[in-house]
Amino acid sequence: MLISTKSGAPEDRNASVSAAESRVVPHDQTWARSEPTTKAGMASCIGSDMSIVGNIECKGPAQVFGRIEGEVRASDLQISDGAQVEGSVIAQNVTVCGRVKGTIRAVRVKLQNGGAVEGDIFHRTLSIDENSQFEGSSRRVENPTDPSASVDAKGPQKKDVTPAPLPSIDAELMDAPKH
Repeated sequence: MLISTKSGAPEDRNASVSAAESRVVPHDQTWARSEPTTKAGMASCIGSDMSIVGNIECKGPAQVFGRIEGEVRASDLQISDGAQVEGSVIAQNVTVCGRVKGTIRAVRVKLQNGGAVEGDIFHRTLSIDENSQFEGSSRRVENPTDPSASVDAKGPQKKDVTPAPLPSIDAELMDAPKH
């Protein structure tokens, strides 16, 4: 090949092949850095015959068909029918058709097709189908994927909401006998 590249005709052919290869490589690198999409075949999968103990971080969308014990992070996460996650789940969008035992932090959370969650859900939107089960507490927060924001939002809301009505009621009672 090296000898043939020095002649005129094969050099042109190799140049076009090299040009094609150089177009493919940046395309692949761009795809790897691009925003995740939900097109078929583009999500990472944990197969139904897999059981993982440890934390998982996926830069794009992911589907779980097996069992995970640990924290799972992805842009979009689908926990399919028969799948189990025991640990925290953090993603932009989470769809639960299987079982989750732990905290879910996601902008949009859907429990559907008999999905079950045992734990707390921090979300911006939450939908639960009638066949699904949820045992725990849910809290709407602005930045659910930020653990410190969820905890901060949870704490002051309880402190601010409970004491505020009491002083106004006491003030009304104190004012009432004076009139």
